[in-house]
Amino acid sequence: MAVVPAATASQRSWLRLGYAVALLAAVNVVNNRLTGSSTPLRAVEVLLLLAFARGCGLSPAELGLARSSWTRGLRWAAVVAVLVAVAYAVALALPPTRPVFLDRRADFSVGVAVLQAAGPVLVGTVLLEELAFRGLLWGMLRRLRGATFATLVSSALFGLWHVLPAWNLVVHNRAAADVLGTGVPSRLAAVALGVAFTAAAGVVLCELRRRSGSLLAPIGLHWATNGMAYVLAAIAWTL
Repeated sequence: MAVVPAATASQRSWLRLGYAVALLAAVNVVNNRLTGSSTPLRAVEVLLLLAFARGCGLSPAELGLARSSWTRGLRWAAVVAVLVAVAYAVALALPPTRPVFLDRRADFSVGVAVLQAAGPVLVGTVLLEELAFRGLLWGMLRRLRGATFATLVSSALFGLWHVLPAWNLVVHNRAAADVLGTGVPSRLAAVALGVAFTAAAGVVLCELRRRSGSLLAPIGLHWATNGMAYVLAAIAWTL
């Protein structure tokens, strides 16, 4: 059996990483500029990322999906979800922080918001992004340079992933519009803040992934942050 030189193997790993970043960039543009919210398409994208990861030779453990990690991951997910729920409930109850939840994208009934949180948010946002950044990219980067490098680079890319969504933040969110305004400079400020905030959030999610050894832990935090926000935003419009 021929032995692949270490340099060649490393070069191939970096090349695969480049392909992964290019694939995610294409997915980002498709989702934000061409198709809008499409849960079936997001589900296909999740399967595509899984197939790509397996094609790159990443094991279930490297993706954070090993069966042995499920119980521990679920425990972490439950704890962080409860903490987020308590924090959100307090923020919604206090008049000074309640406007943060007034997002026009959630200006519909609470029942619809629950369905959105259980469907499009879970599949189209949480599963897709966690598999992409804390699964695929983190696993590839960790294999190349270790966990710290994987966390820093994947989190920076996670921040850049939010450039297109952040462009319209001041249009949809009343609190953001009140603070930043609605012109082009305001949009640029929203993008800069959005990238910085989500990159920092990415570090937290990566650390959950590392400590728990499971992708389920960051999935739990991510869904609690986004899904519960959707439901509470719908409630906020009724208050």
